[in-house]
Amino acid sequence: MGRVHIRDFHDDDLDGIVRLWEGASLKGSPVYSLAEVIASCQADHAVVAVSDDRLVGAAVGRAAHAQGWIVFFATEADGQSERIDTALLDALERRMAPLGLGKLSILLAEHGDGLAGLLANGYEVRHQLRYLERPMPVQRRELDLLKEVGGRILPRHLWRNVSGMRREKQLLEERLVTPLAQPEIAERFGVVPPRAVMLFGPPGTGKTTFAKAVASRLNWPFVELFPSRLAHSPGGLAGALRAGFEVIADLEHVVVFIDEVEEVASRRRGDPPSPTQGVTNELLKLVSEFREREGRLLICATNFIRGLDAAFLRPGRFDYVIPIGLPDRDARRAIWTRYVPEGVIGRIDVDALVSASEGLTPADIEYAARGASQEALARALKTAPRIDGDETDAATTAGAPVVDLRTDHYLSALAATRATVSPDAARAFLEDIATIGRL
Repeated sequence: MGRVHIRDFHDDDLDGIVRLWEGASLKGSPVYSLAEVIASCQADHAVVAVSDDRLVGAAVGRAAHAQGWIVFFATEADGQSERIDTALLDALERRMAPLGLGKLSILLAEHGDGLAGLLANGYEVRHQLRYLERPMPVQRRELDLLKEVGGRILPRHLWRNVSGMRREKQLLEERLVTPLAQPEIAERFGVVPPRAVMLFGPPGTGKTTFAKAVASRLNWPFVELFPSRLAHSPGGLAGALRAGFEVIADLEHVVVFIDEVEEVASRRRGDPPSPTQGVTNELLKLVSEFREREGRLLICATNFIRGLDAAFLRPGRFDYVIPIGLPDRDARRAIWTRYVPEGVIGRIDVDALVSASEGLTPADIEYAARGASQEALARALKTAPRIDGDETDAATTAGAPVVDLRTDHYLSALAATRATVSPDAARAFLEDIATIGRL
């Protein structure tokens, strides 16, 4: 099977829907008839998975008041079925989210197919009929509030996609995710769920990625506040921050993220007061108020932990001050695996790339990998045969060009990549872990 992409249902997909429905009926009778499925495709909400112009999966839903129902969900079984299941269910949920649904549910026949894919995507079995439902992260009344502050629901699998970095993931799972997602367990052990945490580390080490992954893991809305944008508000930065936090206070659950927080919480230096002193004072008040309510988490991130005001880092405001460093070997391997094309990775010495990229950030490695790919494409286009002076490349003349990518190409790209984090910055980070980190 070639590359799979997800799109909305078109009327000319009906033959593929019929074929999928018939295939599903052989494995276990679908709960809804073919006529009902086709009617929902045309009148309600439907997304399909397509590979090489062939329909290989579909998810069809309809809404009744605050309840959403998946009336048909099927994929052709192959090595990509789990990935297709996830993409289809995420796409259908995004389609139906603006309806303000309270739950999205599905009925399966006792011996029907598709149970594994649904369970892997957050649905739970409720009855022997295999009635599965999943609470929607945002209720109808909260949609406008979330939109007002630029919040969104993130894909559910961001946590799984953070490969490597096992120590950081374990720390965040133990300190943040478990106490917040399972407060009854936290209470049994006398653990108080955190309200605010600080992530610090060199630029490009994945602090934003981890913040989003935590929100995804909790299945809570994610709201990012951008100090540089808020500074241009009519009421100034301090007023814009307070207005944003007032709207956020009406959300039942939320992860609020402020990156480069040093812009709004730098050290106060007495007389004369610095231009940001009023903003720092306001943010200190907001953090204290934010901590008073359950079901919310503030994550701040900084590249310059030493530049933050001392009062901002006190235990009463931030429960943990967590370092996020450069990717370890497992993380670097996962990054290379993500960016090296599937068709060539079998002949690439990934171990050599992992060793050569020590000390680089994920962004550095991505830059090198993409640079090597771009150079390979340029070489292929230069050697592509021409027909009668026409500059059409080989992809449209003699077939697709050969992908000439070897280990030495990637090593050359790495040699030309300038590390974001200098040795001095790396040493300073280790010092900050010892003197400022709080786990």
